[in-house]
Amino acid sequence: MTEEEKPDISHSKNKYTSTSAFLSPQFPSDVYSKPCTLVPSSKFDIPFYIISPITLFSQISPIHPGSTSLMQRIIRKSYGTVVAHNKFQSPLKTSGLSYGGRFTVTLIPGDGIGQELCNTVKPIFKSANLPIDWEEVNVSGYKSDEGTFKAALESIKRTKVCLKGIIHTSTELGKPTSLNVLLRKNLDLYAGMAFVQNIPGIETRHHNVNFTIIRENTEGEYSGLEHQSYPGVVESLKVMTAPKCERIVRFAFDYAARNNRKRVTCIHKANIMKLGDGLFLNTFKKVAEEYKSSGIIYDEMIVDNASMQLVSKPQQFDVLVMPNLYGSILSNIGAGLVGGPGLIPGCNIGTEYAMFEPGARHVGHHVDLNSANPTSFLLSACFMLKHLGLEDQAIKLSRAIYMVYKTTDIRTPDLGGKGHTDEFLKAVLKCMETTFRQ
Repeated sequence: MTEEEKPDISHSKNKYTSTSAFLSPQFPSDVYSKPCTLVPSSKFDIPFYIISPITLFSQISPIHPGSTSLMQRIIRKSYGTVVAHNKFQSPLKTSGLSYGGRFTVTLIPGDGIGQELCNTVKPIFKSANLPIDWEEVNVSGYKSDEGTFKAALESIKRTKVCLKGIIHTSTELGKPTSLNVLLRKNLDLYAGMAFVQNIPGIETRHHNVNFTIIRENTEGEYSGLEHQSYPGVVESLKVMTAPKCERIVRFAFDYAARNNRKRVTCIHKANIMKLGDGLFLNTFKKVAEEYKSSGIIYDEMIVDNASMQLVSKPQQFDVLVMPNLYGSILSNIGAGLVGGPGLIPGCNIGTEYAMFEPGARHVGHHVDLNSANPTSFLLSACFMLKHLGLEDQAIKLSRAIYMVYKTTDIRTPDLGGKGHTDEFLKAVLKCMETTFRQ
């Protein structure tokens, strides 16, 4: 690729933060100084993609300090100000805590089937002799333990990288706020990503599905600002701010530009929420104009129509960017398209920290039955390895996981089979004997 052909993503005039996590299936490695490419296995034809978060900082404007309106006071109290940076930073400089070539990673099993999933990752990493040391913190949503939660936060701030199961969130009034949301907010993990793609060997209604959902993780309906103003009358605030809308939109376009993605679609409900979602949509249109030189097509779609289009013709989508709640809904629709929540990996990316977890964020309630599907957790762990710079190991492990589906009939109950978690683990370990010799 010549210098003239490289996409222009150097928006020096931008005043808002843009932090990008990049998935690199086919983008030429000569474009950037740190290659992020992955060549699929020609023997098994495994189109698995690995993520490599790269941080790109530019200026961001804080909430106006002189504002005194109720809404601005609420926003300032909930979000504070955002630290501004103005430089490109290599991912390996902040990708993890490393001593003597080994990385320390925070491990949060979570609730439900989380411990079973962790029990598949640990022996696999040990068998592959991966340079990972776990710092395990058992945070649970079933019991309120502020000390454990703080310990988890401190651990992630120290290690900068976390592999996490899903923590239970109660629907009962008076129960603690979602610890999953609190982690993302406290660490400013503002970009939630779910990678939806067909896995060879798993029969689904739709084929050639391959799209990425990017959701704003820290505001919107998940702001957690609600109260009962009068008995039987509840007011719930959906907070949308221009800086956070802009940084997630830039994140999506940066991701698309660096990974040879052709289209970015904004999902919204601006026909009804003209101010809130209108701000998101108008910000999207403004930012999209700046990326025209990269050749990326952009469009927008109302969330109800997007839900229907996903289940009827998902191949039309490439990268989807949206506010918080819509991302939660559409990532689960996406999971259903390719086989279920046990198959899609995900991550949460911020300016300083990265947290890897299943993309559909299901706790799983069939606990201790040896029936959990560990695929999404294992693939999320592969993404984590890539983030830490262990690209070769990530590729080999991902190929082994895909080889199980390609060459065996082991299927857990969520996929209509009768296989057990430990059977899947043994199959992955056996396939690793092949992929780690290549």
